[in-house]
Amino acid sequence: MRYLLLILLSIACITPAHAQNDFCSIRNNSFNAGESITFKVMYNLGKMYVGAGEAVFTVNLERFANRDVYHITGDGRTFRAYDWIFKVRDKYETFLDTATMQPLKFLRNVNEGGYKIYNNVVFNQAAHQAVSTNGTFTVPPCVQDVISAIYYARNIDFSKAQEGDKIPFAMFLDDQVYNIYIRYLGKEEVNTRFGKFRAIKFKPLLIKGTIFEGGEKMTVWVSDDANKVPLRVESPISVGNIIVDMVNYSNLRHPFTSLLRQR
Repeated sequence: MRYLLLILLSIACITPAHAQNDFCSIRNNSFNAGESITFKVMYNLGKMYVGAGEAVFTVNLERFANRDVYHITGDGRTFRAYDWIFKVRDKYETFLDTATMQPLKFLRNVNEGGYKIYNNVVFNQAAHQAVSTNGTFTVPPCVQDVISAIYYARNIDFSKAQEGDKIPFAMFLDDQVYNIYIRYLGKEEVNTRFGKFRAIKFKPLLIKGTIFEGGEKMTVWVSDDANKVPLRVESPISVGNIIVDMVNYSNLRHPFTSLLRQR
């Protein structure tokens, strides 16, 4: 299953912008340095789901370009039992300005079945430029990368959103700017392999690609509390279906009050 971590990073499609001013002025109130969250990727095999891999997201506080930054890393890999089918070892990193919640640097280092990709992107947010391994590109104000978008989104106030609202955002990946939206679907309880939660529900607009179908076919749930932790992703892919569940966490900033019952 190619692009294991990108399946998880589709959680990034929860990055709304009610207005440009709001989009550029978010402050972090949802996570701390030291936080770690683990996700398990399960693939539909007939009438059952089997574990194919996992991804771990960690947050550290560092200095970059004379600024305090959250150095956030996403490590994705297939399980050893799945490696013989298609071995994945992916690593994504962002250096997120703690003051502005805008990325200053993004690293993509992936090895998928022996196919390797490396990209080093430095953002000049003031000049609206992204300088990558492959060139210099114009980007919109306050653009996010796929990792920073997840953590940016966790600080959005959803209280003003109405069911059915389309909420746009811009993301830079593979030397391209993607203007996508998510459709807010309200709140509900969701059962995951970790437990039962009160959750906020979305459907992101996906661009048709290697594994995902286009349109609003993916569903995402995040915790309905101050942490806004991604809990579950469900989506059809080119062959079958996948579920991504949060299965472990540590050092959350706030109490996990959305958890109703743990398995």
